[in-house]
Amino acid sequence: MLMRTDPFREMDRIVQQLSGASGTWSKPSVMPMDAYRDGEEYVIAFDLPGVSTEAIGIDVERNMLTVKAERRPVAQADSVKVELSERPLGVFSRQIVLADTLDTERIQADYDAGVLTLRIPIAERAKPRKISIGGESGRKQISG
Repeated sequence: MLMRTDPFREMDRIVQQLSGASGTWSKPSVMPMDAYRDGEEYVIAFDLPGVSTEAIGIDVERNMLTVKAERRPVAQADSVKVELSERPLGVFSRQIVLADTLDTERIQADYDAGVLTLRIPIAERAKPRKISIGGESGRKQISG
């Protein structure tokens, strides 16, 4: 149901994590995700802790799903001295090619406890169905 588009993306994520680089609009960081099938729908969950719903964008064009989010620094008073800052800031993005068997017209999105969950129903045309066989009574003999 899901195809990876960039085999080096995980390596980029690790390098960014080790170097402390944050994402920008031109070079966003990767957001971690899980994807699985749950009955008649496909579920994709993205970790986006600390991101407001207004800072999340979800787009679908044909079968390309794009999720973008931005985590900005919290405004602090001049008297605050940061001792440690490990939470990544900046822009996060993920593009996923969805199979044609998914109904992209009926995607549902929920955001709870820092997790964005997309539920994509399996298209009716992709579900198994029985095909009935017609009887022989419909045949006619042609005489000449």
